[in-house]
Amino acid sequence: MVTRSRPAPAPPTSGFAPDVYRVAKSRREARDVVTLELEPATGASAFSFQPGQFNMLYHFAVGEVPISLSGDPENPLPIVHTIRAVGAVSRGLCSLDRGEAVGVRGPFGSTWPVEEAKGSDVILIAGGIGLAPLRPAIYQLIAHREEYGRVTILYGARSPGELLYRREVERWRGRFDLDVHVTVDHASDDWQGRVGVVTRLIHTAHFDPDNTVAMVCGPEIMMRFTVRELETGGVSAHDVYVSMERNMKCATGVCGHCQFGPTFICKDGPVFPFARIAPFLAVQEL
Repeated sequence: MVTRSRPAPAPPTSGFAPDVYRVAKSRREARDVVTLELEPATGASAFSFQPGQFNMLYHFAVGEVPISLSGDPENPLPIVHTIRAVGAVSRGLCSLDRGEAVGVRGPFGSTWPVEEAKGSDVILIAGGIGLAPLRPAIYQLIAHREEYGRVTILYGARSPGELLYRREVERWRGRFDLDVHVTVDHASDDWQGRVGVVTRLIHTAHFDPDNTVAMVCGPEIMMRFTVRELETGGVSAHDVYVSMERNMKCATGVCGHCQFGPTFICKDGPVFPFARIAPFLAVQEL
């Protein structure tokens, strides 16, 4: 087992009052997924974040939602968010045009253990839009590639049309220092890649289970099965980290919507060592 300390949550740069940003660019990733690039409304502004953190994005006159940061931590402006349209606020954000205003609070939350993983093999496993919260960690790993062992990226989506960042993923696949595999649950006629759930890719990956850090993001059921496969392969649950963006509303633990057992996802997460939250995942309706 790799022994390392729990990364402490980074302090937010703002509290309840949002800063105003404007949409600099909007790019459709899939039918219901859009990536927004946001720039300060009043010129240059200081902003920094760590992989795994999130912002609260406010759509004026509608409300706000927590959205993971999905840009490059070493180039934090413009702020990048990839958003799935699943509710009134996220649908409104996905429909914004260039120049329209967005309120931003953050960053909030704990981080992927990128620093702690130095010297270890790293495996990142994403399901669907779960690639977006992992993307900043991938940027960091690539920027400091010589400080890590094997780096493996396993990515799955329901269909080819739901794969995110397709050109970028192809560039990652073309690198000799990354091992990247992509699969879909259901193939279209023109799909020539792997077919099957992402957990099936784990046995194809090469890593030292005694010196591996795993970072996993996707639907909860996918994360549970992924951790099971990793443990079968010899990786300790203490070295597996997951992102739990469940029902977050305020980002400061005041509203209580994201309480999960004794923790608050927004204050104590969203990134957790799996061993810390595993007992509560088995509790129905928690």
